[in-house]
Amino acid sequence: MRRLGLATVLGFFLAVFGLAPSASAADADLTFATDSATTTPGGTVKLSMTLTNNKTYDILFVYQTIDPTWLTTQRPDLKYSFTDCSLTTDTGSTPCSGTGPANLGPNYGATIPPGQSRTVTLTLQVTADSGCNGNIGFYTYYYAEFSDATNISGGPVYTPETRVLCA
Repeated sequence: MRRLGLATVLGFFLAVFGLAPSASAADADLTFATDSATTTPGGTVKLSMTLTNNKTYDILFVYQTIDPTWLTTQRPDLKYSFTDCSLTTDTGSTPCSGTGPANLGPNYGATIPPGQSRTVTLTLQVTADSGCNGNIGFYTYYYAEFSDATNISGGPVYTPETRVLCA
């Protein structure tokens, strides 16, 4: 009887604090790509994030963060920033609502219908006085809500790393 009580309390705790899984990982898929694996100080790299709705219900809301990896933060000589953001859909490309380590969710646009994808592309600008021979990488956590009242969260999901080479 005592074990049943502990299991019940643990299950309740996980459900209340959102730690229990609420949807399968196949409901939404977040993938990354870069247009180049290397750059030089003063160069740019395009980082694309594609969110695909694999569920039979619309994605109504997305929340996403993007932060540098621990190894990236250990190289203070690597200097960079996100300078541009665009959203690509079936109907074309539009500017995003924000860039950098912010809430990237609104950048995916409103509703993402079943089977469709949205791609957000950030431009990573490496400053001309940046250090060399280091990797710049990021990770993200995301949360999506579907029109059937379910949700999914994922992460950390890691981006490809960009190597800053000396010219």
